[in-house]
Amino acid sequence: MLSFTANQAKTQFGDLMTKAQREPVSITRNGRPAVVVVSAADYEVIEQLKLEALRTRLAHSIAQMEAGQVQDGEAVFDELMKDL
Repeated sequence: MLSFTANQAKTQFGDLMTKAQREPVSITRNGRPAVVVVSAADYEVIEQLKLEALRTRLAHSIAQMEAGQVQDGEAVFDELMKDL
């Protein structure tokens, strides 16, 4: 993954955007990773994967409920929120 410092990202923003279209770009602040810039297409894929994972877990939970394997609702949602 390419990496820019925060200052480089500010002064070379156009270059950062061009590079982020091809691969994720890490931006560091004070030598530590602060953010990752990804293309809009990659972001949409990530969001779709998150939605699919949520739907899968929900379907599994519904199947468990229908099979009589009832769980505390708050515990289920706490578990789901860990991944979001």
